[in-house]
This record gives sequence, structure tokens and C-alpha cells, in this order.
Amino acid sequence: MLTILLSSPRVAPGLLTWQAWSGLHAASRVLAPAGHPLIPALTAADVTPSVIDVPAAGLPAYLSSAAADDSVVWLAPQGSSAEPALLADLTVPYQMLHGSVDLPGAHLLDLVPIMDRLRVCCPWDREQTHSSLLKHLLEEAYEAAETIELGDLAALREEIGDVMFQAFFHARIAAERPVSEGGFTIDDVADTLAAKLIRRHPHVFADVSVSSAADVNANWEEIKKAERAAKNAGAGAAAPSVLDGVPFGQPALSLAAQLQRRAARAGIADGFPVTGPADGADSVGDSAADAVGAELMALVARASEAGVDPELELRAAARRFADAVRERERERLGGSREG
Repeated sequence: MLTILLSSPRVAPGLLTWQAWSGLHAASRVLAPAGHPLIPALTAADVTPSVIDVPAAGLPAYLSSAAADDSVVWLAPQGSSAEPALLADLTVPYQMLHGSVDLPGAHLLDLVPIMDRLRVCCPWDREQTHSSLLKHLLEEAYEAAETIELGDLAALREEIGDVMFQAFFHARIAAERPVSEGGFTIDDVADTLAAKLIRRHPHVFADVSVSSAADVNANWEEIKKAERAAKNAGAGAAAPSVLDGVPFGQPALSLAAQLQRRAARAGIADGFPVTGPADGADSVGDSAADAVGAELMALVARASEAGVDPELELRAAARRFADAVRERERERLGGSREG
């Protein structure tokens, strides 16, 4: 009987399941490729693997012969599943045993050394800064958004990975600075995010009770208000505002909507002018540009009242417009061919 033992390179050598250790101790022979990370740990536990150097093409016949009359454990190379070609050519009964299994999210660890190597070895990656990567961060986020709009969920997997790469890249650059100069690592990013998620979800991680999503939103706003106050508690800091933390670099419609939401939640939006100066007023608001801006602000307010997101709706309308233009182009092209 042949047992193919699979193990993860992300789990410390020797941290194997009870079933794996039982199988190893009960086996007549344990075979391993040279340099397998489990060899020292197994040897220390009185399980001494026999190191073999057999070409891949000859491995099925070798393992089949070894396990013909004995119970044999083969330590498969870490991080790989059993090769289909190997299994297809075996002539003895076999079983696959997972000796160690990754926890969810463990594969993210693979990105750390990859990012380190890119930063050191790739001329382009080596030259990048937070500022030079900014456009790529925005582009990747919009590309991920597009796959959601199109319903292309298979492509979303790759696009989310591209967004994630930007996070790892910025953290790797930041790690090159001292902490005193704002340096941080990807672990610092993860710690900060975990702490924020726990702090902002007391109804999940603490004893706060909620009965609806509206309660969650209300708690969320109170928690964020306290966070903003804490950030502005230093001497000489500007007075806290409900608008603190609103990113003005976001698309204009999204910005307008967020500003209006913040004002409404603070209870200062009722009767607040979003349409600009009155018609005929002698002010800068008389210009055509200001009038258009005021109309857009009013349109954002209407969208909020209707419960829709103006940015997403405009994107959807733009996509419909683009589809209509392409359809008209196809019609013209068809007509020209017929003529």
C-alpha cells in the first residue's frame, strides 16, 4: 500500500495531523526527495526517511515496486498536489493523506517574498514610489468595478488580485522607511484593519445589540465620530468636522453624494442650499459654469432622495450610451457594405 503524504510549505515542519504521524510510524518505509523540508522534523521523531533521487518519469515504477509488498509513505514535494501522471502510472493501491492543511488566507503569505523579490530584482518595480503608483491603484480599482458592472465574476478574481497587489506594493515601499518617518509593514496594515473592523462592529465582537441594518449604520456613524474626535484631540488641531475623512480625490459625483450624506447624518442638511445662489444674484454664482455645478449638486440630492447612487447611475447611463453608439456604428457599417 502506498500513501502519498501532502503537506503545506506554509505550516512549520513537524506540525502534522495525528493521522499523518500514525501513518508515518506504521509505515515500513518512508521515502522522500532530496531536500524535503520535513526530513529533519521526521528524523528527530525517530522516523528516518530514505532519500531517493529518481527522475519524474521513473518515479511511478519506483514507488510501485517499493510498495508492492510493504506499506510505504511517499513525501510529495511541498505545496503541490499529486501529479496526475504519477497517479495514472502507479500499479499499486494508493491513498493521499493531507498531513498539514493551510488555514484560510494562508496563501497570502506567498505574496510577501514575491513582492520583496520584485522590489529588489525588477528595474521597474524598484523605481516606483507611492506617487508613481497612484494612477495604477485607481486604474485597478476601476477595472475591478467594471467586472462587477458587467457581471463577469470569473474576471473579478483576477482584478481583485490586481487591487491586492497594489496594497502589498505600497506596504513594501513603506517598509523601507523608519517608523519615525511613517514607515509600516504589511503586517501593520493587517493589524490596523483588524482592529478597525473589530472596533466598528461591536454588535459582532462585543455586547452591543442591534435589530436592523439601520442600527448598524447608526452605531457606525457614532464610532466614526468618536474616531474623528480622537484624531483631532491634539493641541492646535482643527476643530472636528463631520466632513473629516472625506476623500476629495474621488469622482465628483461620489464626492458630492458623500458630502451630502455626511451633512444629513449630522442633522445640518435640512434646508441647506445645494442649488447655488438664486437666479439673477450678483455673485460668482451667476456664471454658466457655477450654474451647471449647482444643478449637478441638486441632481445628486434628488438621487439621494430616490435612494440611488449618482455615480453608479451615471456610469450605467454612460455604458448604455456607449452601447448605443456602437450599435449605430454597426448599423452604418452594415449599410455601407450593402451599398
